[in-house]
Amino acid sequence: MKRLAVLGQPIGHSLSPTMQAAAFRALGIDSDWTYEAIELSPEGFAAGVAELRERGYIGANVTVPHKRAALAIADDASPAARAIGAANTLSFAPARVHADNTDAPGLIAALPFDPVGARALVLGAGGAARAAAWALKEAAARVAIRNRGAARGAELARDLGVDAVAFEGPLQLADYDVLVNATSVGLADGPRGPLDREEGSDLKALGIAADELSDRMVVVDLVYGSSPTELTATASRAGATVVDGREILVRQGAASFHIWTGLEPPLKAMRAAIDISDDQPG
Repeated sequence: MKRLAVLGQPIGHSLSPTMQAAAFRALGIDSDWTYEAIELSPEGFAAGVAELRERGYIGANVTVPHKRAALAIADDASPAARAIGAANTLSFAPARVHADNTDAPGLIAALPFDPVGARALVLGAGGAARAAAWALKEAAARVAIRNRGAARGAELARDLGVDAVAFEGPLQLADYDVLVNATSVGLADGPRGPLDREEGSDLKALGIAADELSDRMVVVDLVYGSSPTELTATASRAGATVVDGREILVRQGAASFHIWTGLEPPLKAMRAAIDISDDQPG
C-alpha cells in the first residue's frame, strides 16, 4: 500500500483526503493508494515526518503552520519551493526528502486567462501571499502587494522585486485586472463555513469597498468554506469572474497527485468530491 497524508494543525477540516481519495477511485488505483489527515504540532513536525518515513509513507502535503518547516527539513527542493521559501508537498525517498511547492502553479492553473501583462494586486504578506505573488510574477504579470502591516508588506515586495501599495488611503481597484486575497480574512470556523459577521466587515478588514469590484476583474480568494466568503459573494454580485479557494485546492492537489503518482489527475472527480462545479478552465 502506498500511503500519503496531509499534515497540519488544525487539520480535521481539510478536504484533501476526500479529494485525493476520489482521484484514486476515478483512476482505479484506490486499492493501492491511501491518503489521510494527520495533525502535527510545530514542535513535533520534524519528528512526525521522520516517523512517517519509517512507517513507509511515500509523501505528504503540508499546510498551516508547517510550510516553512517542510522546506527546512528537506534534503533538496524544487526551484519554486526555494524561491518562495516554503513547501506544501514532500516526497520521501529512502535516503532523501524532496520538497515542492504546488501552491504557485495551482494558482496560475486556476486562472481563467493567461496573466502575462495583467495587473495583479495580492492582499497579505504571509506564506500564501508570497507564493501567489511569486507565481504571478513568474507568469509575467505586473504584481503589487498590499498588507495591513506596511513594513511586512514592503519587505515581501522587496524580496520578490514587485511593488508595494500602502494599506492606508484610497485604493483604486480599477487599476488592477486580478485581485488575490491571500490573507486569513473570511477564514472558515472549522468545516461549517465562514463565521457570522456584520455585513461588510470582511471587506473593511481587507480595505476594499464593494463598489470598487467590477465585471472586468478576476477575484481570487484562497480562503474556502462550505459557503462563499463575503469577498467572493460580493465580487460575484458585481459581475467579476471569481476563483474560490476550492478550485485552488483542486489545482495544487492535482499537481501534488501528479508528482507522487506520475498519472494525469482526474480534475472532474476531484472537483465533484468537494462539491464544486466542473465549469472551470482545464
